[in-house]
Parts: sequence; C-alpha cells; structure tokens
Amino acid sequence: MTHPMPMGDSFALNDIAHTIQLAMAPCFLLTAIGAMLNMLTGRLARVIDRSRWIEQNFTAKNDPAHPYQVQQLRWIDERMRHANGALILCTISAVLICIVIAGLFTAVLFDLALAQPIAIIFVLAMLLLIAGLGLFLYEVRIAVHATRIQDELLERE
Repeated sequence: MTHPMPMGDSFALNDIAHTIQLAMAPCFLLTAIGAMLNMLTGRLARVIDRSRWIEQNFTAKNDPAHPYQVQQLRWIDERMRHANGALILCTISAVLICIVIAGLFTAVLFDLALAQPIAIIFVLAMLLLIAGLGLFLYEVRIAVHATRIQDELLERE
C-alpha cells in the first residue's frame, strides 16, 4: 500500500528536480573546463620536458648554438608562466562553477534568496574562464613563434 506524499514534500521534490535541471548546464561546463585543464596540463608538461632537454644539452657561451638555446629557454619560460596562469584561472573558474551548483541546491533546500550571489559568482567564473582562454591563446602564439622553421631548412626557392 502506498501512502500519498504530503503536499510540502511533493513541492520540495519538484523543486529538487527543477534544480537538477538547472544544474545540468553548469555541470556540462565543468566537464568542458576539466577537459581544458587536462589539455593545459599536457601542454605545460611538454614545455617542461623541452626545457629539461635544453638544460641537459646546454652549450658553453662560445658555442654557436648557445644564443639559440638561450632564446628557446626564454620563450619556454614565458610559455610556462602563461600556461600556469591559464591553469590557475581555469581552475578557479571550475571551483566557482562548483560553488554555483552547490548554491543552487542550498537555495532550494533552505529556501534562501541566493539568485543574485549565484549569478555574480557565475559571471565571475565566466570572466576567469575568458581570461584563462586568453592566456592559453597567448601561450599558443608564443609556441608558434618559437617553433618557426628556419627558411634555409625549408629549401624554398
């Protein structure tokens, strides 16, 4: 025999179901940010490996390859800074998205008026994500510039 749910529980269940629906978009965004963090971490690891290789094969100041190695290390250092900055900004953005999701449920569970703070946190998360993407774009630009192939090696006519 089933017992009918009291009216209050029915409304609470509907509120929770609606909140789950609202939380789905930030959850998908969180998944996308996670994929970005994975990609940024991979790029940072490759840059670090490259710097270690150059450091192990570093030449003396009078070697003709020395200026090239120094320039490569300078670009690598700049790439590491920007990739690390992008990682930090995107990670903070992900944390704020988690706070938004938790805030949605907290507002429903405790009947709190948190719409404005949740919206502000979401906008802040988006701004941090935009800044992180900007740093990533700048890091890619440095990488492309640093890996230009010398014209004489291309044997162009």
